[in-house]
Amino acid sequence: MFVKSNYSKMNFKDFIQKINFFKKQQLGGLDAQFKMAPKLRLKYDADKIMANNPREAAVLVLFYPNKNDETCFLLTKRASYKGTHSAQISFPGGKSENSDLDLKQTALRETEEEVGVEASLIKIIRELTDVYIPPSNFLVTPFIGFIDQTPVLKLNNEVDIAIETKLSELLNDTSLAMVSMKTSYMDKTDVPCFKFKEHIVWGATAMMLSEIRELLK
Repeated sequence: MFVKSNYSKMNFKDFIQKINFFKKQQLGGLDAQFKMAPKLRLKYDADKIMANNPREAAVLVLFYPNKNDETCFLLTKRASYKGTHSAQISFPGGKSENSDLDLKQTALRETEEEVGVEASLIKIIRELTDVYIPPSNFLVTPFIGFIDQTPVLKLNNEVDIAIETKLSELLNDTSLAMVSMKTSYMDKTDVPCFKFKEHIVWGATAMMLSEIRELLK
């Protein structure tokens, strides 16, 4: 199931032509991520993160053309469950398994398992800056990649819906917002977010998108 968004076009051919630039461009790192970080996350420096011995995980930011050749990327809404990140919006991904050769393989394997896009079809562009998630104690490595066609998705039981989002929306300042959130681990607090139509993206996923936004702009 796709939930689609509507904004101005960002041609996929133009995106492909800029990939070499994206590979060489300096990442914004924590400075870019922290523009969209909840206050809870700002309390953790590198030493404190390492002292917590976080679990490793990886996600994939998958770009592709829609039927109008506009550049899109894939978000997912997690299924509801008794856990920290129930029903939140994220990228395909998950924790590293012993069978994974590296975190890139983790991201590709989890993407294939969760949304049915074959790993062999995905071309990885680059690795981004790690993001620490305090509530679940995960250190997540994001990767950006692409496929040459609109994917035919097969969602597993971990995913409620897939959200097709145009890159032009991410690059548009009107997507930036502040919302009040209350969770099992956070009192009602104002947090920075991206708004893509009715979908609110905040926390670690918004931090990753903030770095991607600076890279692609």
